[in-house]
Amino acid sequence: MQWETVIGLEVHVQLATRSKIFSGASTAFGAEPNTQACAVDLGLPGVLPVLNEAAVAMAVKFGLAIHAEIPEVSVFDRKNYFYPDLPKGYQTSQMYQPIVGAGVVEITLEDGTTKPIRVHHAHLEEDAGKSLHELFSSGKGHGMTGIDLNRAGTPLLEIVSEPDMRSAKEAAAYLKAIHSIVTYLGISDGNMAEGSMRCDVNVSVRPKGQEAFGTRAEIKNVNSFRFVERAIAFEVERQIELLEDGGKVVQETRLFDPERDETRSMRTKEEANDYRYFPCPDLLPVVLDKAYIDHLRDNLPELPAEKRARFENELGLSAYDASVLSATREMADYFDEVREVCGDAKQAANWVQGELAGALNRENLAIKDSPVSARQLGELVARVLDDTINGKAAKQVFQALWNGQGASADDIIEAQGLKQVTDTGAIEAMIDQVIADSPAQVAQYRDAEPDKRGKMIGYFVGQVMKASRGTANPQQVNELLKQKLDALC
Repeated sequence: MQWETVIGLEVHVQLATRSKIFSGASTAFGAEPNTQACAVDLGLPGVLPVLNEAAVAMAVKFGLAIHAEIPEVSVFDRKNYFYPDLPKGYQTSQMYQPIVGAGVVEITLEDGTTKPIRVHHAHLEEDAGKSLHELFSSGKGHGMTGIDLNRAGTPLLEIVSEPDMRSAKEAAAYLKAIHSIVTYLGISDGNMAEGSMRCDVNVSVRPKGQEAFGTRAEIKNVNSFRFVERAIAFEVERQIELLEDGGKVVQETRLFDPERDETRSMRTKEEANDYRYFPCPDLLPVVLDKAYIDHLRDNLPELPAEKRARFENELGLSAYDASVLSATREMADYFDEVREVCGDAKQAANWVQGELAGALNRENLAIKDSPVSARQLGELVARVLDDTINGKAAKQVFQALWNGQGASADDIIEAQGLKQVTDTGAIEAMIDQVIADSPAQVAQYRDAEPDKRGKMIGYFVGQVMKASRGTANPQQVNELLKQKLDALC
């Protein structure tokens, strides 16, 4: 039997507010356990939550970015469940009237085509705390769990897709698209290693051609693009094997173990009525007027899809180059500055994706941490374009900039004597000397068939470039060498 995979994602994005969603406690990452949880976060008697306006604005910005419906009124609900890291016994969330309605996220597939993935809604909620097991796994605390409530009350935007994805690759592409949108908007740093973005993956399979969905399993808290693909691959295989052996898939919550590359059962999946949702009595409905929404819309930055289109249509880049260079806001901004400084979009793209990307990968650095600024790289590319230096010298200048050996390309070119020799007389003198010093190679060139001489000229070019310490203009060297050698034939 042929099977079809059906995937939906619930992506949890930590919003980049300085304080929590209902309190003034800090959201800074890395603090000592339980030093950033106040009475409101713990739900102590007598306290009242106050909604963080910045979190509302960030949620609306996301909705506008995906062309979603923005309801005039949204309401907070209490989601009741008991867990050690949820001290209040409930989570303040939005079940029935979320702040963002239906929208669409467009993903780019491996073959370059695009596919729309529908977003059912996105809602605001507070995060729970964190259970720590590793600190108590040996010695006196063996078998104990510690609770860190620093995350309790951290603002989250949960983005719930429709089950529109049909492969692990599509799911990863969707997650990357969400990551790109929220980081472009500046509403989240998207740092998955720090928990700023994670997702629950709903996976089911069904016989190809069947309309009804199969029973789904939910894989909780997957925190990397690679793990999403691996978790889905394992889960799809597990469900198909189970069904083909005559078994049934149970609706449940599972966890992905990246070390074993498998999902494991955690608990039977709860339904909405198990959480006993009801409107939060401590928070008023959120009412948004048109002027407020229009103000946020007018101040949206250029988003990934818009950047891709500009890079292709206005700058003439290929679809591939445009996609790579617009993948993150930092990369796009860096490229744009290089292009503005040097004046050539294609050469800027080549250098950013070539020499710069290679150096960043070798040093495992993000582009924001590049030792070579966009202005420095733009000035270097400009020196190549105006024939001040050739390609070989440009790589030397780049390495010197990377190592901090000069403030600018011009400084390094001057200090290291790399300025390209374009004086025809000087180049001809070097060529004449190389020809005089290479009688055997000249004879071979003269005796060779005309169609084979092209490859043989490389020896002479190398000798001239060596004599000029790499500073001679290669194009002039090739043209003048051919003229002089052919004249000897």
